Amino acid sequence: MKIIEEGFALADHINTWKRAGKTVGFVPTMGFLHEGHLALIRMAQQHSDIVVVSIFVNPKQFGPGEDLEKYPRDIERDIELAGNRNVDILFMPTQEEIYPPGYQTTISLPDLAKPLCGKSRPVHFDGVATVVAKLFNLVQPDVAVFGKKDYQQLTLIRQMTIDLNFRIQIMGHPIVREVDGLAMSSRNKYLDQQERKDALCLFQGLQHAHQQIQEKEKLPAATLIDQVAQILNTPKSCRIDYIEVVDAISLANKETAEKGDIMALAAFFNEKVRLIDNITL
Repeated sequence: MKIIEEGFALADHINTWKRAGKTVGFVPTMGFLHEGHLALIRMAQQHSDIVVVSIFVNPKQFGPGEDLEKYPRDIERDIELAGNRNVDILFMPTQEEIYPPGYQTTISLPDLAKPLCGKSRPVHFDGVATVVAKLFNLVQPDVAVFGKKDYQQLTLIRQMTIDLNFRIQIMGHPIVREVDGLAMSSRNKYLDQQERKDALCLFQGLQHAHQQIQEKEKLPAATLIDQVAQILNTPKSCRIDYIEVVDAISLANKETAEKGDIMALAAFFNEKVRLIDNITL
């Protein structure tokens, strides 16, 4: 595995492979790799000849008071995990490589960025779209893999890829969960033992919603949301950010929940750890 920090060095390798007819898969991450990331890497390897994984904690997707400085980091472990997974290039650009002095450009998808997480994190998705577009230009992948846990992000990246004429196949990997159902996340590290137990309410609430729709096919979205809210409100450490039923493509709110819709939720645990999850109804 090659570890590269500079875009010019990355381009040399990518161009050599592409001249040889190799396809390039890409998995962008912010590091602190876990089994969920490794599953994305496996998918990329299944659909391309060469795989590039990036690690870059993107400051532009963190708003004031969010956990940029505390975001978990373990570069040595990340390098070991990526190497064991036979990643071809680990791209770890510096801040100056991505945002050189005088940088001004932002990419915005206002309709998809407004709902769900966008309500409480208004700058987040502009930062996501901007850094992913830059990474796409640097890596020039044929395939890029994102996790479905960040469903809004996946939807936004797919739209950006269409809008900006990137010739990249965007693939979504199913949510990777712990044995007890909690969606894998780098932020799970922040949870203490009781909070970790309490956080299972997220998956339990989504499972309940899925079962209700499978049995009844349709329900008023407000009714379903109220039922899930009761489950999430059970642990005292949980504070609901949002619970919503949305269209799977437009992310528009639905008045009636039915099969194929997305139920998405976010919650804080003891005001310090924000976790998201979703399920297809």
